[in-house]
Amino acid sequence: MGLRDRLLQHAPPIGSSQSYDDYVASGGYQGLKKALGMEPDAVTQMVLEAGVRGRGGAGFPAGRKWSFVPKGTGKPVYLACNADESEPGCFKDRQIMERVPHLLIEGCVAACHAIGAQIAYIYVRGEYPQSIAALEAALVEAREKGTVGSDVMGSGWACDVWVHKGAGAYICGEETGLLSSLEGGRGYPRIKPPFPAVEGLWRSPTIINNVETLANVPLIVRDGVEAFKSVGNDDTTGTRLVGISGHVENPCDVEIDPATTTIRDLIETHAGGVWKGRKLKAVIPGGSSVPVMPADAIDVPFTYGAVRDAGSLAGAAGVIVMDETTCMVDALLNLMQFYHHESCGQCTPCREGTGWLEKLVTRIWKGEGRPSDIDLLDSVADTIGGAQNGKTICFLADSAVMPTKSFLKHFRGDFVAAVENGGSPVWKAQEARRAKVSA
Repeated sequence: MGLRDRLLQHAPPIGSSQSYDDYVASGGYQGLKKALGMEPDAVTQMVLEAGVRGRGGAGFPAGRKWSFVPKGTGKPVYLACNADESEPGCFKDRQIMERVPHLLIEGCVAACHAIGAQIAYIYVRGEYPQSIAALEAALVEAREKGTVGSDVMGSGWACDVWVHKGAGAYICGEETGLLSSLEGGRGYPRIKPPFPAVEGLWRSPTIINNVETLANVPLIVRDGVEAFKSVGNDDTTGTRLVGISGHVENPCDVEIDPATTTIRDLIETHAGGVWKGRKLKAVIPGGSSVPVMPADAIDVPFTYGAVRDAGSLAGAAGVIVMDETTCMVDALLNLMQFYHHESCGQCTPCREGTGWLEKLVTRIWKGEGRPSDIDLLDSVADTIGGAQNGKTICFLADSAVMPTKSFLKHFRGDFVAAVENGGSPVWKAQEARRAKVSA
């Protein structure tokens, strides 16, 4: 039974969570029981051979990350589950936390056994009260039943799991910003190296994995590597949970075989197509920080490699759909306001650059833009650069740059029209409404 079966067949309806007894009846905690009978390195090797890549956005191989934990340091080892899910357009992790919280808990404990940790922290974004409540309730059950605590499943090994509530900062979805917050400080990302696997929480080795990544671990151990790899391809093994939102008839979460499901399939088959009988204009496939794709580029499988080759990134699997009526100037302004607001301010190119981008897009949006502003917008994006060019500590600057450059590349006409016609159609409509009210 894969993650798909666990979520769709055995999970309760949205708004309620699966009990410990029901979870066990559907095969739960068998993966952990098997893992506890294995050497820790053997569990890591299974995850490595399964090829599961991080489902939080970067897509780094989980088993490889685990193998970076140094041996014999004398320091405690920690596991941090990144459940911040603050990327606009992403909401698939909450389905796991709220409907099958024991699956995540089992994954955390199995991962702790593999890396030599005895404490796991699940860092949940503060805007997810239902997720926090479901996890806390499940942890009470897990401690009562002995799958978490001082004697995990009678093995004599102790491992505890704690939920930590975030304070609503996007930057805490960046793994080192998350660590700073867990330690009680501001959510400032850290310079790497040292990488968290070597020096993370309290300067001790720490592995940070996404919710969905950890939820796959007990299934890999229980059912075997080949069962996991029977779905997907060598580039993207296993299923993927995808959240689809925006201008569709049926916004939803869906679990897919990424090798056989295209972005078009996600929109037309799973989300009911573009709403109101309109045509598709653009898609952001991996959450708001990845490059936008035009409508003619979506016939590609939802694998990391295929989406990358098509000019974007699968990222955190938050598919945002925009119909033909969308003003791309307005859409980009929405994103730039967000990234400027969420910049932690630690790096000058990000702190100042995201503000420049917002001001330039605002000027074009309000009909105050000059023809040269479009090229200037592109130039400022290049100047900001970001972590990819060694200019900032984390990728937040790039999260603003990639949408900006791709919007201009594929939808430059919307920006030219806003300059030539006295502003975005959205802004002009708002001004007309204000004038009517004033009259």
